[in-house]
Amino acid sequence: MAKILLDQKHVEWAVYGGAVLGGGGGGWIEDGLQIGRLALEVGQPQLYTVDELADDDLLAAVSLVGAPGAKNRFVKPIYYAKALELLCKQLPKPVQGITTNENGAGTTVNGWFQAAVSGLPVVDCPCNGRAHPTGLMGSLNLSDQADYVSYQAAIGGKDDNYIELCISGSLDKAAAMVRRASVEAGGLVAVARNPVSVAYAKQNGAPGAVQQAMAVGQALLGHQGEAAIEAVVSQLGGKVIVTGSITSFSMETTGGFDVGKVVIEDSYELTFWNEYMTVEKQGERLATFPDLIMTLDAQTARPIVSAGIRQGQKVAVITVPQEKLLLSTTMRNKKLLAPIETIIGKPVLPFACSE
Repeated sequence: MAKILLDQKHVEWAVYGGAVLGGGGGGWIEDGLQIGRLALEVGQPQLYTVDELADDDLLAAVSLVGAPGAKNRFVKPIYYAKALELLCKQLPKPVQGITTNENGAGTTVNGWFQAAVSGLPVVDCPCNGRAHPTGLMGSLNLSDQADYVSYQAAIGGKDDNYIELCISGSLDKAAAMVRRASVEAGGLVAVARNPVSVAYAKQNGAPGAVQQAMAVGQALLGHQGEAAIEAVVSQLGGKVIVTGSITSFSMETTGGFDVGKVVIEDSYELTFWNEYMTVEKQGERLATFPDLIMTLDAQTARPIVSAGIRQGQKVAVITVPQEKLLLSTTMRNKKLLAPIETIIGKPVLPFACSE
């Protein structure tokens, strides 16, 4: 049981560690630092473990939905708080805590600004302990609950692209509408959604994943260069599979997602759907989502998201087996993982699911 008063060092650890656990997605380091620091300026956010709340207390998840590489993306900090406010107005019961939907540079600290403004605690039980592409993957397997009504609120964009959306309905329809809203807003929306009990979140989410991100960030920032990369893989129980130059890179932003491929030293191929999905060496599969696959600058160890990759960069590619991560039950749900195969054109389920 713990209550942590969040401060500047927690922001940096969470953002940089979250960037690693983002696995190529989860937002930009600069955006995460900005919103985390702003949270400290406007209030005193606190991080609670799930044991600080009653099992029947209500938690609301907050997230960013869209394509990090979209050129016209625009989300003001106040959008985060306003989306939560819009969601709470729809609910018959007060929300007692805020959770983030995933780990990532921007998403690990998502909820900290809302907590600073509202006085609600951030609860260390993300919907997933790594980043993932679809809203359903961050929805705690609620897609398997036939009678669950999804409540969601989304805000994003500026000028003619500005959009506010409040919706309730089936989870898949609501998620699809929010994804569409992100496209209409220029690529990104701040979202509050899917209230659940603490008990349900503990069973289906990733308790402790925020603190795992902070531990990874502390390891990364406590060293420099190659030593920092080694500290990260040691902390997570992963490994460096290749260090080399990017010889080919392609990306298309479509349907609110970044989709593409990275080739390193003409031998290693990474595919991504926001997050890295596969890594292969001359056709041999080395890791498959939800295993963590991540690129870091080979000289500085700075995490590089998939949308930030450029041809000619020298990177280190690390992998961490899914068993070493704190993951949602959605990461074992074949129905939710199956669309990856269509998007990247490669088999995933035989490698990703043991059940």
